[in-house]
Amino acid sequence: MKTSIAKTEERVQKERYFEATGGRKTAIARARIYPKGSGITVNGRDYKDYFKTFKNQMAVGSPLEFMQVADKLRATVKVSGGGLNAQAEAARNALAKALVKFNADFKKKLRRAGFITRDARMVERKKYGLKKARRAPQWQKR
Repeated sequence: MKTSIAKTEERVQKERYFEATGGRKTAIARARIYPKGSGITVNGRDYKDYFKTFKNQMAVGSPLEFMQVADKLRATVKVSGGGLNAQAEAARNALAKALVKFNADFKKKLRRAGFITRDARMVERKKYGLKKARRAPQWQKR
């Protein structure tokens, strides 16, 4: 009987976290930062296992490294949509926004570094009568 009470108390006293969302193209990321622990997990896996390329790994870890809190904070990120590059950029954006919620003093430095601003560039839609967004069919004189 005591074990069931302890389990319910555990659920009530969930770990405190700071959450934010970020995006890039069609990728959406939701990041949570926990004050205790260290490391970054993406979709339940270590971020170095999820993102194979060094460039993407650096993109995800850069907000925490930039603010020198990587060893003090634990982060979990859930990403969906887009490709791996867009997911890494979305995760970076979400982690930076969550860091601002964690400590408002970080905002000025993170904004100057370009982590908070969402990159609004998207793929232009295809138009009818054209082969791609702007590519017209080849014109033939005769």
